Amino acid sequence: MSSFYITTPIYYVNSTPHIGHAYTTIAADILTRHHKQRGEATFFLTGTDEHASKVYRVAEEQGLDPKTYVDRIAESWKELPKLVDADYDFFIRTTDEGHKRFVQDFIQRIYDNGHIYQDTYAGLYCVGCEAFKTEAELVDGKCPEHGIEPEWIEETNYFFRLSAFQEQLLELYDARPDFVLPRFRYNEARSFIAGGLQDFSLSRAGQPWGVPLPWDESQVVYVWVDALINYLSALTYAREGEDLRAQFWPEARHLIGKDILRFHCVFWPALLLAAGYDVPKQLFVHGYLQLDDRKISKSVGNVIDPLDLVSVYGSDAVRFWAVRAVSFGQDGNVTLESLHDRYQGELANDLGNLVSRTTAMIARYRDGRIPPAVEHSSLAAPIEAVRRDVPAQLDVFDLTAAAETIWTLVRALNKHVETTRPWDLAKDESRAQDLDRVLYELADGLRIATIALSAFLPRSAPEILGALRQPLDLSWDNVAPGRGVQAGGIGPAAPLFPRVDAPTAAA
Repeated sequence: MSSFYITTPIYYVNSTPHIGHAYTTIAADILTRHHKQRGEATFFLTGTDEHASKVYRVAEEQGLDPKTYVDRIAESWKELPKLVDADYDFFIRTTDEGHKRFVQDFIQRIYDNGHIYQDTYAGLYCVGCEAFKTEAELVDGKCPEHGIEPEWIEETNYFFRLSAFQEQLLELYDARPDFVLPRFRYNEARSFIAGGLQDFSLSRAGQPWGVPLPWDESQVVYVWVDALINYLSALTYAREGEDLRAQFWPEARHLIGKDILRFHCVFWPALLLAAGYDVPKQLFVHGYLQLDDRKISKSVGNVIDPLDLVSVYGSDAVRFWAVRAVSFGQDGNVTLESLHDRYQGELANDLGNLVSRTTAMIARYRDGRIPPAVEHSSLAAPIEAVRRDVPAQLDVFDLTAAAETIWTLVRALNKHVETTRPWDLAKDESRAQDLDRVLYELADGLRIATIALSAFLPRSAPEILGALRQPLDLSWDNVAPGRGVQAGGIGPAAPLFPRVDAPTAAA
């Protein structure tokens, strides 16, 4: 059995989740569900990054010790995947004892291999990014991501010899042109490597919050190094008594936002090589969801709470909108109105009405029984496109294109209703076989579209299959014509996506 391992970034717990965090989690879940449909063993990792300086500072501001603070706020982050029906396999916290032990072992390996040395660092540090900045990276003296002036830090700590891995990283990129997707992000990462790599500080001095260095407990591991190692450490203790690295690490795929490209596409593979591990199979770098052309973030103050959206439109609608509103991988501007429009136009009208009309006609014209199987003469092309193209599109993380391919079938089914006019066929007894054919094509085509959509709409798909009295078998092998079973007891389905009046109801 082949395997599929996908990760989201682990999220900072200095504040509560917003729709930008849900965006990555939803995408990872869609990919995981689809690969399960293909019969693969899957592992989906998400979690929280809890050793950041800003977490320590927020805890201090609230009069709490850091562990008490992160224990409280981590619960809201565990609720985020549940809210959008993301079915993860493990939720890692960097304060887990299993993670901390692995980090120390990982860092010790790099130290023993001669890739760490002690030196003095002096420079600018953005607490928002938890990253060191050069003057050239600042805009008007401020971090372009957070709009704050970085702090001047001067301390003696331990450095990682990133510069020693420049040629090895270039060889990796040249040997694996699909290592980073989309291609323009690959070019960005490779150009950064080719421009020359500087060693970076791997530890922080005088900060009690973090994983102590195993050879010098007066210092803690730099939070970004600590965080990156989670993708590997989780596999060693996620299932008690099992080490999942051999099964899943060769198939590791990291899903990240563009703001953390350098850490993941440059620093992380170098750290792995230094510690004697293989690099991940692939990284996909997506853009930002933007509201009024500005990145959605707490620091900007334009956040959208996923709870507000889900409470109005339901989790399926939020999932569908997230990957339809913006071409996945690109930046894109979103509005609450666009969610409402997708909900009404595509989910309620295109899909919901198709389910209602199909079940109502089967109930009315064939006493609630799906007629015997026939060939899909006019729907063969869009069905074959779904069967063939959707796996290929999802293999390159093109969730938006995959959703559109499936929606082309949904539109074709709606057009089939209008073209064949079953209500007219029902008036002519001599055309009973034509009516059987049309009703079967509609029921079977809807079954196929539903199975393909189940990764995107995990709540609605079982309802549709149930309304058609079809088995809840979501195997991708069933995305094929003629597999709809004869069934009785079909009645007009209740509306799948009830009307929502106010487009700003979730604001």
